[in-house]
Amino acid sequence: MFSIIVAIGKKNEIGKNNGLLWHIPEDLKNFKKITKGKMVVMGLKTFESIGKPLAARKNVILSRDKIKKYKIEKEYMDYNVEVYNSLQDFIQRYIDTEEEIFIIGGGEIYKQFLDRNIIKKLYISHINYENKEADTYFPEIDYTKWRIIKNEKHNKWDFVIYEKI
Repeated sequence: MFSIIVAIGKKNEIGKNNGLLWHIPEDLKNFKKITKGKMVVMGLKTFESIGKPLAARKNVILSRDKIKKYKIEKEYMDYNVEVYNSLQDFIQRYIDTEEEIFIIGGGEIYKQFLDRNIIKKLYISHINYENKEADTYFPEIDYTKWRIIKNEKHNKWDFVIYEKI
C-alpha cells in the first residue's frame, strides 16, 4: 500500500533549493515514528539533500541516471538501499504489497504517484505558515476524494491523516 507523508505550508509549498522549509522538531519526531521500520521512497534530489540513507528504514531512490544508480548502490551496499531507474518498475514490484510504503518526496515524485491514482493514505503536516521563498510545491489535492481519519492540532501545525474514499 502506497502512502504519502509530507509537510506543506498554506500554499502547498514544501521546499526550497532541495531542502526542507520547516524545522519543527515535533513534526520531525512524528515523521521518524511513523516511517521507522518501513520502506521510504524518494527521488534522487531528496536523497542527496538528506545526504545518506534514513536509519531503520528500507530506502528506495528513484533516479533515471544509471551512473548515479550504480554509484549509490556501490556506496551504500551495506545499507538497506535499492535504486530504481524506472518508477513503473518499482510500482510493478510493490503494487500488491499490503505493507505500507511511504513516499517522502520530492515534489515531482509526489506528483507522479498521485497522477497514477495509487496512493491510499496521505499523512500531511499542515504548517500554519506561508513561505514565499519556496520553489517546490505539493500537487493540489481534491480533498472531497479523501476522508479524515486522524486530526491532531498543534501550536504551529496540524497533523492530518487522510484515507482515499
